[in-house]
Amino acid sequence: MMTYFKSQTLAWLTGAVALVISAMFVVSGHAQTKEPIKIGLAMSQTGPLAANGKSSLLSMKIWEDDVNAKGGLLGRPVKLIYYDDQSSPAQVPSIYAKLLDIDKVDLIVSGYASTQIAAAMPTAIGRKKLFVSLFGTGVNETFNYQRYFSMIPNGPTPKPAFTRGFFKVAEVQKPKPQTIALASADAEFGHNACEGARENAKASGFKVVYDKSYPPTTVDFTSIVRAIQSTNPDLMVVCSYPLDTVGMVKAMHEVGFKPKMWGGAMVGLQATVFKLQLGPMLNGVVNFETWLPVKSMEFPGALELLKKYQDRAKAEGVDPLGYYMPVWAYAYLQVLGDTIAATKSLNDDVLADYLHKTTFKTVVGDVKFNAQGEWVEERTLAAQFQNIKGNTIDDFRDLKTEVIVYPPQYKTGEVIYPYEKAK
Repeated sequence: MMTYFKSQTLAWLTGAVALVISAMFVVSGHAQTKEPIKIGLAMSQTGPLAANGKSSLLSMKIWEDDVNAKGGLLGRPVKLIYYDDQSSPAQVPSIYAKLLDIDKVDLIVSGYASTQIAAAMPTAIGRKKLFVSLFGTGVNETFNYQRYFSMIPNGPTPKPAFTRGFFKVAEVQKPKPQTIALASADAEFGHNACEGARENAKASGFKVVYDKSYPPTTVDFTSIVRAIQSTNPDLMVVCSYPLDTVGMVKAMHEVGFKPKMWGGAMVGLQATVFKLQLGPMLNGVVNFETWLPVKSMEFPGALELLKKYQDRAKAEGVDPLGYYMPVWAYAYLQVLGDTIAATKSLNDDVLADYLHKTTFKTVVGDVKFNAQGEWVEERTLAAQFQNIKGNTIDDFRDLKTEVIVYPPQYKTGEVIYPYEKAK
């Protein structure tokens, strides 16, 4: 009789446990079958912006995985919906129209780069959508859109920020340089960054002896470098896109032009693929940076994200180090996700209001936006390439060859000046 009772009790307990487990799976399954929160974007996967676009997208996928592993947002999974804009601004408006009208996304964010962001702005404004952007320089100065927020550490004066560090370093050299040449791509970023460089040149007391733009389709930069060389400037600032940057560095070496200091706002030198291509030709160049995995910039979660990224980078065929875009692409979704969670809303105006008044803790440190949607505080870096011996990934992995020279609170070394000494 006792054996029978025990067996019946055991059977009852086993059944109860099974029911509880079954119920848990039903609840979990119900959460997973909820309609996802869809976030749409255009991101360059081909063309000249692809190197940074691809690494950005991988980091965004990591954010998506991290959020969904914790149960999603508002009890719903999140889903990124994206299309390749082929690095062409002309492709961007139709992609966002498709995202909103066909895919019915809940929210939109930008792809990478000023040209792509500017091309999406009329759609975002026309639909009254919140628009968090990734690395746009002074884009909202044209539009003055109250639902725009920029994930880039350029602060309240974004145009001069890209080259401010270059000028701050140059103006304290002995003897002080006197003249400067400015060369820029005839496109959104080139215009904005070079406008800022003019402001900085004036503030530093440098005389501009050359100031011209070149077509974005330019492939041979030797004639441009020779024209600049003929003006004999002490300094040279270039505001360029990745392929222009590579062409300019190669032309400088081919011509043998050696100003006392040069660099400035050259996009591309932050990406490993271009560093490996140029190798020792980079020695002496002083250029902008935004984040590097140095002790002073180990913000909460940054190194953990970098490890996840590097673990997946080879399989995804993207930048193997990920020192440039990944933290920023994660952070701009991080502030969006935190805003959704805090407001419990997907309403664009509610989200925008919260974004304007909140300081966010992110993998790139504290982020607070001003009324224009730019960062309240500037934190753009200037770094110099030094002592690069070869064209291998190990030449760039430990950052001994890329030294932060501005601002003081993030410095990791001293500038080598003039340029010829660093070559």
